[in-house]
Amino acid sequence: QVQLVESGGGLVQAGGSLRLSCAASGRTFSSYAMGWFRQAPGKERSFVGAIWSGGSTYYADSVKGRFTISRDNAENTVYLQMNSLKPEDTAVYYCAAARTAASGSYYAAYDYWGQGTQVTVSS
Repeated sequence: QVQLVESGGGLVQAGGSLRLSCAASGRTFSSYAMGWFRQAPGKERSFVGAIWSGGSTYYADSVKGRFTISRDNAENTVYLQMNSLKPEDTAVYYCAAARTAASGSYYAAYDYWGQGTQVTVSS
């Protein structure tokens, strides 16, 4: 069983930055692919990006060039650096872990989920 705890959300003005963290329990973190998703009010959960166990990353088109995912396996933590934030980035952000080295953008590919952290971008 893996537990994920997100932190770092908050209120920021448009154009600003935030860094989200996701701390994971367990000794097999380095072998998991990790993903970030978000869910805005009244909308379905959507893929933001992922980082595979080998370090490869990929992103949704809507955040490409603005968001960066990284991981620190020694700290069992994955990060989501968000720059040039827009009001439409407002959502609850979730991190997720997949028991595979690589993962896709479909939420069902992930086995463990955090509780989410709210990000609000004001215009």
